[in-house]
Amino acid sequence: QVNFIDTAEMYPVPPTAETYADTERFIGTWDKMQTARDSFILATKIAGPGMDYIRDGVHKFTKAKMTEAVNASLKRLNTDYIDLYQLHWPERQTNYFGSRGYVHNAEQTFTPILERLEAMDELVKSGKVRHFGLSNETPWGLMQYLHLADKHNLPRIVSVQNPYNLLNRTYETGMAEMSIREQVGLLAYSPLAFGVLSGKYRGGKKPENARLTLFDRFTRYLSDNCNKATDLYCNLASDLGVTPTTLSLAYVNSRNFVTSNIIGATKMDQLKENIDSTDFVITPEIEAKINEIQELIPNPAP
Repeated sequence: QVNFIDTAEMYPVPPTAETYADTERFIGTWDKMQTARDSFILATKIAGPGMDYIRDGVHKFTKAKMTEAVNASLKRLNTDYIDLYQLHWPERQTNYFGSRGYVHNAEQTFTPILERLEAMDELVKSGKVRHFGLSNETPWGLMQYLHLADKHNLPRIVSVQNPYNLLNRTYETGMAEMSIREQVGLLAYSPLAFGVLSGKYRGGKKPENARLTLFDRFTRYLSDNCNKATDLYCNLASDLGVTPTTLSLAYVNSRNFVTSNIIGATKMDQLKENIDSTDFVITPEIEAKINEIQELIPNPAP
């Protein structure tokens, strides 16, 4: 059963001032927001810094701005509470959105994490938000939230939404252990690497109306090494008698640090294939073959 809906004030992507928050507004028109609200988990996100059309360009994670953002999302979503409210990306400079290395900026200032947790506490007590999560976060960031929440008896982060797929298993390096030991599960996004792992772009193909055909800004999963690794995973899927999509999603499903695999589909047959991947079991033998490919071309798209 699919019972988790994830959105963000920034969506749809690519983000523009003209389409800002349209996805929340669309979800808000769904009749089940009024007739079956308690039957699903609704998650959304507050945008991090860098977009001058959101809250007049001042969208730090202060108490005032977080409260303003939550109230606006509630209105657009046509609901009186949000199950999971996430900080879309860190306010501080760090390595996310495909950056491999960390470059420290000693001059940068950002909203103290304790202030954010205090804002979360007020929002939970008001009934507007039930739980909080992070997104595109690093081990240092997650540990700070957990440490300060425990120290000051404030809301504890319950999830982290980071990219995770066969072309990007960097979550396993430092975050996976934290997810398990601290019970802060991964909500894996881009499990098909923008659709690349479905195999539909192999050989330079550009399917009509596909994301990477429509939007040439999305190049994260199109490097030579990504193409080589994708070919190997597609060949493995063929040998196993399943689609590359099934293999890729089943691998994400099988990880014990993953709470939810955030699938996306534009057609009903894609949605069915995505959901049916839960029936395919990644055996130790299959996992060993996947790891052989990972060793040959490790994390070509962080």
